[in-house]
Amino acid sequence: MDATTVAPYRFVVWREVLFAYLAPAVCAGASGLVTGQPDLLRAAPTSIAGTSAFVALLLGIWLRHKGIRPRSPSPIRSAVLAAGSGIGAAALAALTAQILTATTELPERIRIDFPIAAALAGAVITWRWCTIQRKASK
Repeated sequence: MDATTVAPYRFVVWREVLFAYLAPAVCAGASGLVTGQPDLLRAAPTSIAGTSAFVALLLGIWLRHKGIRPRSPSPIRSAVLAAGSGIGAAALAALTAQILTATTELPERIRIDFPIAAALAGAVITWRWCTIQRKASK
């Protein structure tokens, strides 16, 4: 491979999961630090970033091995798929949070943390998957 050859685009699950954890952990942690909210500071690396990474892992594995195979990847189709993934992930996360808060001693804030983190992770991972598929098909 010479310097002018460009490596093919690839969807690497571990890299997606790493960034799905780090981005919300840093953002929410910084927000908690700046606003003086210790509960947000504690939730940043746990319920917020953990949920995001878990959704990215599950969705990334599914996309990589079975996943969405758009006939003609387009930005509009990608946006619809990303929105659908985000909404679906949020709904499942909200249901999970409801069950967990009803049956365990987990804090009530997971009813907000889980769905928001899942929605963002689901939408971003699906969008990135579609973008890579679009670039690879050119």
